[in-house]
This record gives sequence, C-alpha cells and structure tokens, in this order.
Amino acid sequence: MSLTKRYFKSDMKFLSNVVFTLAICATTLSACKTSDVLNTRETINQGYVVDQETLALAPVGSSREQVLLSLGTPSTTATFDNEVFYYISQKRTRPVAFMKPKIVDQSVLAVYFDKDGVVSQLAHYTLQDGKVFDMISRTTPTGGKEMTFLGQLLSGNGVGKSMAKSLFGGN
Repeated sequence: MSLTKRYFKSDMKFLSNVVFTLAICATTLSACKTSDVLNTRETINQGYVVDQETLALAPVGSSREQVLLSLGTPSTTATFDNEVFYYISQKRTRPVAFMKPKIVDQSVLAVYFDKDGVVSQLAHYTLQDGKVFDMISRTTPTGGKEMTFLGQLLSGNGVGKSMAKSLFGGN
C-alpha cells in the first residue's frame, strides 16, 4: 500500500496566498532602495548661500549701503525696525519627487546695525541653534476649525444646510 499526499483545493488556495504575500513583501522591500539605485533623490537649495569671500566685503564697521552692495538684498529684515538684515538659506532633500522635502541644513546670517547704520555684529545661526521656520509660507493661520467641503456638507451648518434645503426641498 503506497501512501501519497493528496492536495485539496484549500491547500492550493493557502499556497497561492502565501506565494502572493511573499511576492508583495519582496516588491515592497525592494522599493525601499529604489531611490538609491535609480538616483531619484532630489536636493533643493533655497535662499542666499553666503561664502567667506563675499562676507569679507562687509566686515564689522561697514555701512548699511556697503552691506547691500556686497551681500545684496536680505531675505528679510527685523520686524519692527531695519536694524537687522537676515540672509537665509536652506537645503532640503526628498527621496522621490512627489514626497515632501525634509530640511537637512539651514543657515541664517544676521547682520546687526547700530543706530548710525554701521555693522555692529555678524552672527551665523544653523539648524542646531533654533527652530526650523518656513521662509516662503503663503498662508495666514486663522483661528477656528478647518473643515473640508464634505465636512461642511455633513455638518449641517452654513453652505451644507442651505444646499440640503435646496436639494431636498426643505423649509
């Protein structure tokens, strides 16, 4: 009497599920290194990159006009007075073009002026010195709750309520 293993439909279904799962896992894990293999990593440099030669043209004791001629227009100035010029640069990277860039390096050159418009101090700040800030934000933060269009429709307030009345003939 010979013993042979018989495969049933349930065994074949289980085997096909295992093979499918292994194929998905292998594909997913191989995609983790795709950016290194295909070199899809993108580096974005933004802002004013200060080099030492240009910085030497605006030493402590130089005038505001000399700073503007040698370093150019600042990225931003102090909020309440023009006693500080800020030259800001950031380096961001992202593994793939559709992903959000991550800040890798940030440099802020601060040129402080005294009341006569003469450079009193030069300071260089990096990412380790403070908080990361978005220098090109185009949105104004507002108070309250932010809702999507669908959320407004389902909330029953404002537009959603009047739209529901017009669609369903309510009072």
